[in-house]
Amino acid sequence: MDAFLLSTGVILLAELGDKSQLMALAFAARYRALTVLVAVTIATLVVHAGSVILGAAFALALPTAAIQVVAGLAFFGFAGWTLRGDELGAADQGRARRTGRWALVTIGTAFFLAELGDKTMLATVTLATTEEPIATWLGSTAGMVAADAIAIAIGALLGARLPERAIKVFAAAAFVVFGAILVGQGLGVVSF
Repeated sequence: MDAFLLSTGVILLAELGDKSQLMALAFAARYRALTVLVAVTIATLVVHAGSVILGAAFALALPTAAIQVVAGLAFFGFAGWTLRGDELGAADQGRARRTGRWALVTIGTAFFLAELGDKTMLATVTLATTEEPIATWLGSTAGMVAADAIAIAIGALLGARLPERAIKVFAAAAFVVFGAILVGQGLGVVSF
């Protein structure tokens, strides 16, 4: 089977219901859908490029336990940041365009951290051990972005219909849950 199609299908299925897909939904309820999609795509391209390089070189897995704990702690920070909010005051109105860039960096960083050591990263490493590297990289990225695009569409729809406070609380709670899961996985207490 073609490496691109195989990677797309495997990663699309692996991503369905995954924590990063739920993160995409939460981010899309708060930020512009296009910003979330671009951030997810960039983070996925970077993580899956690294995964393919690891797999192609037959390298051992990264120390995922430590990465998961650090990522989980970062998610707790994202939860607090979400509750605090990013409101523009009168003096900030002229800098609104810059806020969009920071949203891109925040979302991209969250996705990058969430994907390190995740099942989709490990699946990509595994695929890259036997499949053509570039097609595996592009296919795994396409599968991940397709799955997350579904969540982004749902999040954007909810974001237009829910009060901002409810969105903040939901997003913060989601980050706490994801952070706890990552820390639990890193410490060997939780497995998914």
